[in-house]
Amino acid sequence: DAAEDDATRRVIEDIIATHGGDIDRNSKPGVSRARLTAFFTDLAAFSAWWKIAEDRAGEVLVLGPTTIAGLGVYTGLVAKIDDFFTRVRLAAFDARAQSALNRTEKDFLDLASKDLTITSDEIRGFPLARIGSGDVLALTERINPAWACQAAAFQSQVVAPLLGPGTTTLDEAQWSTLKARLAPAQAWLAAKAGGAVEKLGLVRVRELLASDGKAHVEALIVRDLSFEREFNALVPVEKLVRLHRDLNRLLHNFVNFADFYSKDRLAVFQAGRLFLDSRTCDLVVRVDDAGKHGLLAGLSKTYLAYCDCTRPGSEKLTIAAAYTAGDSDYLMVGRNGIFIDRKGRDWDATITKVIENPISIRQAFWSPYKKAIRFIEETITKRAAAADEAASAKLSAGVTHPTPAADAGKPPEKAKIDVGTVAALGVGLGAIGGVLTSMLWGFLGLGMFMPLGIIAIILAISLPAMIIATLKLRLRNLGPILDANGWAVNGRVKINIPFGGSLTELPRLPAGAHRMLTDPYAEKKRPWGLYITVAVLALIATGIVWHRLHYGRWMWQSEPVVVVMSPAGSTPPSETSVVPPTSAPPTP
Repeated sequence: DAAEDDATRRVIEDIIATHGGDIDRNSKPGVSRARLTAFFTDLAAFSAWWKIAEDRAGEVLVLGPTTIAGLGVYTGLVAKIDDFFTRVRLAAFDARAQSALNRTEKDFLDLASKDLTITSDEIRGFPLARIGSGDVLALTERINPAWACQAAAFQSQVVAPLLGPGTTTLDEAQWSTLKARLAPAQAWLAAKAGGAVEKLGLVRVRELLASDGKAHVEALIVRDLSFEREFNALVPVEKLVRLHRDLNRLLHNFVNFADFYSKDRLAVFQAGRLFLDSRTCDLVVRVDDAGKHGLLAGLSKTYLAYCDCTRPGSEKLTIAAAYTAGDSDYLMVGRNGIFIDRKGRDWDATITKVIENPISIRQAFWSPYKKAIRFIEETITKRAAAADEAASAKLSAGVTHPTPAADAGKPPEKAKIDVGTVAALGVGLGAIGGVLTSMLWGFLGLGMFMPLGIIAIILAISLPAMIIATLKLRLRNLGPILDANGWAVNGRVKINIPFGGSLTELPRLPAGAHRMLTDPYAEKKRPWGLYITVAVLALIATGIVWHRLHYGRWMWQSEPVVVVMSPAGSTPPSETSVVPPTSAPPTP
């Protein structure tokens, strides 16, 4: 970026492409004086190496512009061709060696028992061509399949240009001549210098050597180094400024989490705010591995929702949000929300995992009733599903196996009801009715204290769940959540019930808004209140009548007591007699 023209910038790019770069203070790649010197040294060496070939073109560049490519093909086959002609001489020396030189039948049997490919190492190890079919190597036929392509390339790129276009075979004399003609080219190729800049091409290499690019880059380096002392002095100043600005806040957030408890601004570990399920969560931390994080964070006794956050042009982000107010009825995997990070950027958030713990006392108060309703719904659903399945099975059986025609006229048999079963059901219903009646009369006997009885019943149901939730909520601790993130938290960072409630904001109407309580599309409602009132009154009346019939008096009447006293002077009775009143009053 420091280059003032495109030519100088391109020189720097070539240096980085061939010799690597040095990272500058701004974290961008650049070049140093050592790399500049090495680059232009390699340019000069590579150009001089090619100058030798150009001066001895007839001796070195025997294949013209394709000499280097042809030498590559030749080098790959030279050992295999030498091996072929050596085997030919041995076979000519003693015919008994011919079979062994071509590999034995056992070698082929061992090879045939395997899954083969043309490029298998076992096949490449066999001779280039069959020994004994002549002392001439045919380059285009009867060649070992593993070497056929290379042999064909050798024939077209090396043999034909040097020995004639129609040459497709090679005898040992031609092979010796070919090696002698290629020896200078091989020696030149082995002495190659400046190979690092070869990919730039000879034209670009000589263009760079002829330009003043080195001087321009050297001038940039000199100018850059002139600021070294100034920048070296700025580094500690910048560090001091950053410490002055951030160290105090870092220490307060690490030692006593001042920003977290003050609520003036987000603490250093808070990643942003999550808006999901009509609530705002302030306690949100970044997570690298949700599974690993959840193992330790679950000890915080806090309800945690792990979310994957995505944003166009950014990598996926995973967060863990603590829910400390409201309920968990609709917090489930797959729900979507919006996450706003510390920089104000919005992300699409989706719940991928939840760690369940009590959220609030209000949730605990209603949890027994919700569980009961859920149990009833599930039971009814299961019974209905079972009944539907049974009916479908009967219908299918009736269609598949119809009733025989002989039985069509007979009336269906009536189901037999066991008398004992009826009696047991009666006893059970009577017992249940007695218990309910006793509970009703106990409740009605409270009189003006009946509201307190209702409150007592509600507390008897909800209070145990509320007590358990309160104990768990008092154990909430931020420490495990931060420990799972890599923080070394030595003490407990408690989240009590009032503070926890402030970390999750419940929904509220905006200023100036109001609710419209009339639903224009509401279904016609039944007067359930009237039905319930009538049922309660009927139940009370039934109880009163039952009491009158059972005790012979109304429940609000007290039974009068008459004391019979002896006349004066008579012997007092052994004990006082209490008799009920009659139609005629007793004689005094």
